[in-house]
Amino acid sequence: MTATFTLLTSGYDLFDERNAGIDGREQPWHIASTVALLRDGDKIVVVDPGMVADRKLILDPLAAEGMTPEQVTDVVFSHHHPDHTLNAALFPNARAHDIWATYDNDLWTDRPADGFQISPSIRLIETPGHTAQDITTVAETDEGTVALTHVWWHPHGPAEDPTSHDPEGLRASRRKILDLSPVLIVPGHGAPFVPSENTPV
Repeated sequence: MTATFTLLTSGYDLFDERNAGIDGREQPWHIASTVALLRDGDKIVVVDPGMVADRKLILDPLAAEGMTPEQVTDVVFSHHHPDHTLNAALFPNARAHDIWATYDNDLWTDRPADGFQISPSIRLIETPGHTAQDITTVAETDEGTVALTHVWWHPHGPAEDPTSHDPEGLRASRRKILDLSPVLIVPGHGAPFVPSENTPV
């Protein structure tokens, strides 16, 4: 059995359009997470249920797939920035996964993320670079490997992550993902893309 991938909503960021405000503070800016659905057997996994313009952008596509929020079994956070975690409470019965542990109601289970299997066809790998705590969700589908990750913000990179404190770690994580030969990469704030020789590393 293999997993299936469904895009719930494609994210965006207007990071480059921010302007310095009064007293050097930055103006408010719009950002939304790319939110995805993975299914593998009895596991229904939502990845990065973060900021969106309207929660319907997550819930309506989920309903179109015949799912209710209560049926979601697992939620994965690529990292702990609020734009990727804000709407986790939409899924009241889901276990949550991050780089450190799995959380299930009041049960905190420490475990390494690298290689952790959520299901037979869905696993986590550690991919630091955007933050030191980044993970990528890897799904084996009938079409091939799909990587859901924030080591790219969108299909064009950016070549250099403007918020990374570890550019070399980011490049190593990008190479780690590309070495999996994914047929599709789902970035943190953009549409899924097919990697090519022009994919920023």
